[in-house]
Amino acid sequence: QVQFVESGGGLVQAGGSLRLSCAASGITVSMYNIGWYRQAPGKQREFVAAMTTRGTTNYADSVKGRFTISRDNVKNTVYLQMNSLKPEDTAIYYCKRQLYSDHWGQGTQVTVSS
Repeated sequence: QVQFVESGGGLVQAGGSLRLSCAASGITVSMYNIGWYRQAPGKQREFVAAMTTRGTTNYADSVKGRFTISRDNVKNTVYLQMNSLKPEDTAIYYCKRQLYSDHWGQGTQVTVSS
């Protein structure tokens, strides 16, 4: 069973930082491309960042320069460091293997106040 558990969300003021964690089970994260996605109220889920098996990273234009995706192979966990947060970043954040039909996890809520 493949499962991703997101954590680390919370309420922060604009300009603050959060570090999200994506703990995987059933797979080894280093063997797959892992992506972070987010969904704000009333909007569709959108791509945020991804890391490939070779360590290549990709970011949505809206978060470039502010967010950093990383991976800890020992902990089998993918992280999303979010700096300079804006109210527009408010959303539920999810992680998943790219191009795989895994079930979405519960996600973790990020709320950025102005």
